Amino acid sequence: MSAQEWLAIGPLLAVFALAMLAVVLDIARPGRDRLVTGVMVVGLLGAIALTGYTAWYFGGGEVEVFGGAYVRDALTSFLDLLFLSIALLTILFSPDYLHPRRLPMAEYASTLMFAISGAMLLGAARDLLVLFLALELLVLPGYMLAGYAKRDGLSTEGAIKYFLLGSFSSAIFLFGLALVWGFAGSTRIPEVAAVLTSLDGAVSLTPALTMGLALLTAGVAFKIAAVPFHYWTPDAYQGSPTPVTGYLSVGPKVAAFALILRLFVDALAPLKADWVPFIVVLAALTMTLGNLVALTQDNIKRMLAYSSIAHTGYILVGLAAYAAAPPGSDTERAGLEALLFYSAAYSFMNLGAFAVVTALQKRTGVTSQITTFAGLGRRAPLLGALMFLFLLSLTGIPPLAGFWAKAYVIIAAVQVDSPWLIGLAVLTVLNAAAAAFYYLRIAVVMYMGEPSEQTAPVQVGRLVSAGLVLSAVATILIGLVPGPVIAFAQEAARALL
Repeated sequence: MSAQEWLAIGPLLAVFALAMLAVVLDIARPGRDRLVTGVMVVGLLGAIALTGYTAWYFGGGEVEVFGGAYVRDALTSFLDLLFLSIALLTILFSPDYLHPRRLPMAEYASTLMFAISGAMLLGAARDLLVLFLALELLVLPGYMLAGYAKRDGLSTEGAIKYFLLGSFSSAIFLFGLALVWGFAGSTRIPEVAAVLTSLDGAVSLTPALTMGLALLTAGVAFKIAAVPFHYWTPDAYQGSPTPVTGYLSVGPKVAAFALILRLFVDALAPLKADWVPFIVVLAALTMTLGNLVALTQDNIKRMLAYSSIAHTGYILVGLAAYAAAPPGSDTERAGLEALLFYSAAYSFMNLGAFAVVTALQKRTGVTSQITTFAGLGRRAPLLGALMFLFLLSLTGIPPLAGFWAKAYVIIAAVQVDSPWLIGLAVLTVLNAAAAAFYYLRIAVVMYMGEPSEQTAPVQVGRLVSAGLVLSAVATILIGLVPGPVIAFAQEAARALL
């Protein structure tokens, strides 16, 4: 391979190396969790710097590796930076939770790095088989992380449900890939798109292709926890260790949308008139049911799980705007830009909210009930203020990142000359207003609730504090100065069109 090709896959190789290094360190220095954490943080910062360098070096161009099965373009760089940021924040939030429960850090970090490498490979894959292998590399470590607290019955239950349903959905997705492969005669994504484009708009949905499209839609709908394929989410989120719950709420979700971009936008774009109705219905059902059920939750992790489902619906609005727009139009690109921008903004604000929950649970025995937030604004003013900040952003209050994220998907939908998309935009506004009730209910408990007499002082570790500061700064800066993220999202969207 050439030097450019090695540079193109450099960030992915760096994450693989970190995953193996965590195991080697644990063998050489058993039980040195601080050493492992420090190496992971430094390594991830280095990988972020390397990814930024590759984005600058290649500019808006692309480099194909392994015969075109892997591509380094603006979309790959955008997604890699996002996945590495998610991994860095997750590592920062984890030690304070794992150490009191005597859960080893090395195995946790190695498993997380392998999952992140799968997500990065998904964002760069241009081959159907590589897409599936990357998907499995993403989800298999996720099952292990969900059940990492193996002595906790809820963790084991959530992991088993996640594993069983995830295995079925992966099989469904693989069957769909096989049918598309049979129709196109190739596993390479550009060749699949070329075959469908060569039919000159007269794509005949044969029974096999129709079944393949249906199976692919069902498979990816499970991975993003879209209704009605969301049933695994609340139990997996509630049972998992809280840092893992934070990761599961953003990492696999954004990676699944990367899969959608590479498959549905890159390969199946000629069929978008056929699959856009399903995306519109999925978006409407997902955001509505997610918000309605979240209103009734008393457990913060289950509430944020249903909130995560609702945010999946909002992101799907951007995909629907792309699919319903005329080919080659600015509106088409705007939908993809909104999807990517929303993914970035959501990752930081949602991880920040879960980090606050993690900080409260540093002391063992603290439950996930919303009542544990009672009086937090007085007991730990800074922690309460940060949680309030993340809740405001998740609600969509300006000028925070969540406001612009919702604004861009709504604007992208309204720009499409379609009553279905305008209706979807109106439904998005109504759901955002409904979501304010359960988000702000936590704020009321924090500042107006009375803590019990047995409530111990909240102690926040240095690593969690650093992660909270990074999440808060990103949430504020993306809201106040959205231009750089928008520009990067525009470059990433152009790589697909």
